[in-house]
Amino acid sequence: MRIAVNHRFGAYDHQEGYGVFSTGLIGAMSMQYADDQYIMLSDRAPVHESASLAPNQRWVVGGPPARHPLLWKLWFDLRLPALLRGSGAEVLLSTDGFCSLTSRLPQVMVVHDLAFLHHPDFLPGSQRWYYRHYTPKFIKKAKCLVTVSEFSRKDIIRHYPEAQGKIEVVHNAASPAFRPMDADEREQVKQRFTGGVDYFLCVGAVHPRKNLVNLLKGFSAFKKRQQSSMKLVIAGRMAWKTEAFEGSLATFKFRDDVILTGYLPLAELAALTGGAYAMVYPSLWEGFGLPVLEAMQAGVPVLASGNSAIPEVAGEAALYFDPADPAAIGEQMKRIYIDEERR
Repeated sequence: MRIAVNHRFGAYDHQEGYGVFSTGLIGAMSMQYADDQYIMLSDRAPVHESASLAPNQRWVVGGPPARHPLLWKLWFDLRLPALLRGSGAEVLLSTDGFCSLTSRLPQVMVVHDLAFLHHPDFLPGSQRWYYRHYTPKFIKKAKCLVTVSEFSRKDIIRHYPEAQGKIEVVHNAASPAFRPMDADEREQVKQRFTGGVDYFLCVGAVHPRKNLVNLLKGFSAFKKRQQSSMKLVIAGRMAWKTEAFEGSLATFKFRDDVILTGYLPLAELAALTGGAYAMVYPSLWEGFGLPVLEAMQAGVPVLASGNSAIPEVAGEAALYFDPADPAAIGEQMKRIYIDEERR
């Protein structure tokens, strides 16, 4: 079978979110179903290291880059169908919650979550309108839907009943790069990032849904009670609506104990995860929460929000808190810090 893939995010230099998902999925499918052909369609030339091709893969690029809602519409409904017509594809797999409303090719669409409905204020206005207006059309158009958790499946059906009967759950997987590290490896990582000091780690781009202002407050409560040298490392790029976080950080009493790494490539992120004392994941809403799984695979304890899909991912192997309550975040930090047996 010739499978076309909307692989726009797989072409980005900085892989995160949809890009990590799409790259990992197509890589695994290409190996497990090696007789199929994979045509990666993108609005820009691939620049990431993962863009190197397997024998059964090829890139097809057609701009302009779709960087805002108007260009999303033009790319999916005009440019993408034109690319498909010359590709010989038999089906289109779209990994980012969008699909083409004009193509006649059968489409399988991945909808990761409906965060835009539950936290609309976290998105720019034009994007919020686009998601609200077009998601029901996409769900109706797609031949088959895939989501990444049972939580998201139920949420999608509740808001869009037409998804019933054509939606399947395919859980995310963590890259093999995330693994337990021995004492020497952990020490090397700590020396590199924190000068040898233990650290809590939070992974994710900086934007309001990640709830980093409350994380700072929780960390402050922990530091005041424990008088610990522990650091807080936040690994992720500055994304959007970062003003509240940056303002809080600028006046934060323990600013010297907070380390922002910016975006990290996979190998560095895996090392940083494996060296952490614990992962702290205070997100307000997740369709899955991949950093939680990555930490667990690396043998790193997880403290996380007890909401959305996160308990489905971590089960009984995490300590949970109410992400709206900074004191609760700090309390779980203290708990994992003082109770080595539980850790």
